[in-house]
Amino acid sequence: MYHIPFGKSGMQVPTVAVGCMRIAEMESRQLEAFIATAMENGANFFDHADVYGGGVCETVFGKAMTGYDREKLLIQTKCGIVAGKMYDFSYDYIVSSVEGSLKRLNTDYVDVLVLHRPDALMEPEEVARAFAHLKESGKVRYFGVSNHNSYQLELLQKYLDMPICTNQLQFGIMHAPMVQSGINVNLYNDSATNRDGGVLDYCRLKDITIQPWSPMQYGFFEGCFVDNEKFPKLNAVMEEIASAYGISKTALAISWILRHPAKMQPVTGTTNLQRLRDSLQATEVSITREEWYRIYKAAGNQLP
Repeated sequence: MYHIPFGKSGMQVPTVAVGCMRIAEMESRQLEAFIATAMENGANFFDHADVYGGGVCETVFGKAMTGYDREKLLIQTKCGIVAGKMYDFSYDYIVSSVEGSLKRLNTDYVDVLVLHRPDALMEPEEVARAFAHLKESGKVRYFGVSNHNSYQLELLQKYLDMPICTNQLQFGIMHAPMVQSGINVNLYNDSATNRDGGVLDYCRLKDITIQPWSPMQYGFFEGCFVDNEKFPKLNAVMEEIASAYGISKTALAISWILRHPAKMQPVTGTTNLQRLRDSLQATEVSITREEWYRIYKAAGNQLP
């Protein structure tokens, strides 16, 4: 596992982050093995959110991590979604959410706090006040956002006295509008549609680390494309390339993301130990430019 810069924080982080969205139902021994597998493979960056499992994911993780040196763990959590109701980036909600996460995670601080999906009623001055309070009190070290476009980032950063370090965005072989629009510039087709304000190039310009979420999914949580009979051409091409490197198709799917020069940090979404190992193994392989484009086209994309 190699490391990359985390935005402008000055912190180096593992190339792959370990997603904890689905750990609520794991038995204690399974969860302990899950954390141990990640740590043994150099993946000490764990991604949470206050809404994952209704808070249970943070709680069980907080209990399971007690055997580890806290300073050797990098814990990221998210806030802003009031489940089933609304989004809330108010000062009171952000601060109270972090207090709840700290209690559940059984820690005095989180390394990164991420705003979870844009709040249409966001007042950036309130967010800035909340971030400043949390940083000054030592409860949060670094800050980021999730699913924000370029102008939302620009607006928020105007009021902050600390950098936005990360932006979580859905990205993967079967969800690649961030690169599709760049490839199809000035063309009159659906792939040319700019749906995010050029957020990929914006984040590269501003040194914001993109964290691709659900890298194995197609659509919006419609399922995994690896070994899915709906995508025979893609899986055939992936099988050929993966076999040449002696890795699984899961590892190849992560390697495809890592091959992009934006230095992204994919977030895994599995609780299966072998698939987790495979995802982390992806850092050992660098596919060629030709292989990257073969996979891109096998996923149903055309080059103009």
